[in-house]
Amino acid sequence: MTFTARTPRVANARKLQRRRDRDLAGRFLAEGPQAVREALAAGVVVELFATAEAIERYADLAAHAEVTSEVSEDGLAALAETVQPQGLVAVCEQVDVPLQDALAKKPRLVAVVAEIRDPGNAGTILRTADAAGAGAVVFAGDAVDPYNGKCVRASAGSLFHVDVVRSPLDVVTPLREAGLQVLATSGYGADDLDSLADDGVLAAPTAWLFGSEAHGLPPALLDAADRQVRVPIYGGAESLNLAAAAAVCLYASARAQR
Repeated sequence: MTFTARTPRVANARKLQRRRDRDLAGRFLAEGPQAVREALAAGVVVELFATAEAIERYADLAAHAEVTSEVSEDGLAALAETVQPQGLVAVCEQVDVPLQDALAKKPRLVAVVAEIRDPGNAGTILRTADAAGAGAVVFAGDAVDPYNGKCVRASAGSLFHVDVVRSPLDVVTPLREAGLQVLATSGYGADDLDSLADDGVLAAPTAWLFGSEAHGLPPALLDAADRQVRVPIYGGAESLNLAAAAAVCLYASARAQR
């Protein structure tokens, strides 16, 4: 049987494109072979929707899903959010964990995205944090939903590799109690990233705080952090993109810790 856009199971899955319905169901959509492969490896796929062509092309993925449902092109288009979908969309269980559970594992590197609203930046930071060896990424305060479709795609599967946490904004105390120094990024920070690296400060277990590109970190988080750190600008650029600045900071810590 081939499901169409009007089939109730497809229509119900499509609701997961909305945050409210994702939160109610505790599920989200992962689109494309890379995300589906990582979701299957994590054991969180509830149902895989795929076109007949995709089932043949990605036979290994279809075989590993407990439930694989064939959909028509219009059914796939209803579920996918990209202009040129690759034929696969999985319904997945949400994977976030409580902050205390993530910190109980004693991570040496944590990224906190505080009230950032751009899902592309958030997903890219998640991917970068994973690549840099971070143990957790915390979405603090009124931050973008980590299960937003664009965020999931930008994470390129890293959503399933690190502990994802959704937390209130007041994260500094539990981070510090877990043995992490808390470094806040700011274009006006008193500390220079290169100087901290040279002085060995970055070798300690660290939580980095990143704020929105438009407004930066909330003042309460800036004030609560152990240090306010700026990334040096050597050329004529006014500033770095948020995801680029996060990559520089996370990799500086990763290198120092190794």
